[in-house]
Amino acid sequence: MTTFPRHAASLLLLLAMGLGSGCTRLFDNGTKDNLATAEKKAAAGDFRGAVQFYEASLDGTAKSAETHYNLAVLYTEKLKSPLDALHHLERYLALAPTGPHAKDARNLKKEDQVNLRTELSNGAPTNPADANRLRDENKKLREENAELMKQIAALRTLKSQGPIATGQPEKKPIPKGARTYTVKSGDTFAKISRDFYKTSARAKTIQDANFERATGTVKIKPGMVLIIP
Repeated sequence: MTTFPRHAASLLLLLAMGLGSGCTRLFDNGTKDNLATAEKKAAAGDFRGAVQFYEASLDGTAKSAETHYNLAVLYTEKLKSPLDALHHLERYLALAPTGPHAKDARNLKKEDQVNLRTELSNGAPTNPADANRLRDENKKLREENAELMKQIAALRTLKSQGPIATGQPEKKPIPKGARTYTVKSGDTFAKISRDFYKTSARAKTIQDANFERATGTVKIKPGMVLIIP
């Protein structure tokens, strides 16, 4: 399938899974602290910083719906990134289809779809081929989201049956000549994806390029060298 002219690879959704005190080394915790920090940064006009902490608080449950909506508003109104906004509007409507922002989310989704079509066509009217590509990409995103939610449900079932092994998943070796990046303080896969690809949608692609069979979001540390696919 042809990808968007200005966006590479498939669209993946980054979900941080806080699955209890037994997995603190593997999954990001401190949801309340992350949300509080995100709100402070947004109020101060640091919208990129707010996005970083909002994304770190996501756990894939219905409790995250409000955060997905806040991210969608930031991406639409402040960061002018309709592609990222559509990700979070899809997640909000999936988690809270009758929630307090459902009507606004559907209206905002239509607005972002128009904005994205305009962006892809450099301001010219979108032709039928562009519209079909956008519909296909949205369908693929929904399918990927559904598959990811199945994986999360399976992991929670496993957790309910006994302790989950802790520790960092195995790091893949770095091939000779590969493009690399050294992790800095405050980095997340979503932030690194935005730095290299101008969108957080490649976050899971970067994680998968570096870690074998990782479930959830791997916690990276300063000084770690990552492959950038």
